[in-house]
Amino acid sequence: MNKMLPGSGLEGLSLTNVVRKAQGGLFNNAGQVLNHAMYFAQFSSTPHPMSDKLAAMLAETFGSVEAFKKEFEQKGATLFGSGWVWLSADKNGKLVITQQRNAENPLTDGLSPLLTFDVWEHAYYLDYQNRRADYLAALWQYVDWAEVENRM
Repeated sequence: MNKMLPGSGLEGLSLTNVVRKAQGGLFNNAGQVLNHAMYFAQFSSTPHPMSDKLAAMLAETFGSVEAFKKEFEQKGATLFGSGWVWLSADKNGKLVITQQRNAENPLTDGLSPLLTFDVWEHAYYLDYQNRRADYLAALWQYVDWAEVENRM
C-alpha cells in the first residue's frame, strides 16, 4: 500500500478515506490494512463486557444478543470464498450485518464498521481446518466490547 500511494492523488488522506476513494490494487491493499487493524484491535485477552446500551441496541435490531451472534456467525460461515463479516451502523445508527468479499469494507457502502470477523481461510485453518463456523463461535470470548462501542 505504501508503495502504491505516491502519485495516486490520495496522499495525506487517512486510511479510512483512502479505502473510501481508492480503486484496484491500492484499494485491495488499503482495505486489507484497515480490515486487519480493526480486527486485531477489537480483541483482548481481558475483554470488556458488552454494555447494557449496546445489548439493548442489538436486541432491538436482532431480537436478542444471542440472535445477533447467531446471525453474525451464519453470515460469516456462509460467505462464499474469502472476506469479512461485519456489524456496522448506517447513517441513522441502525445496526446491520454485512458480508464483504476480499478486501471490501462497509465504509464503501456508507456504513460505519463496528465489529468484524475475518473469514479468509488463513485466519482459522491452522486451528480449525475447514470448520469456519467453530472458529467464528470461538471468537466471541475475545471481543472487547468497549472497543466496538468506541467505534460507534
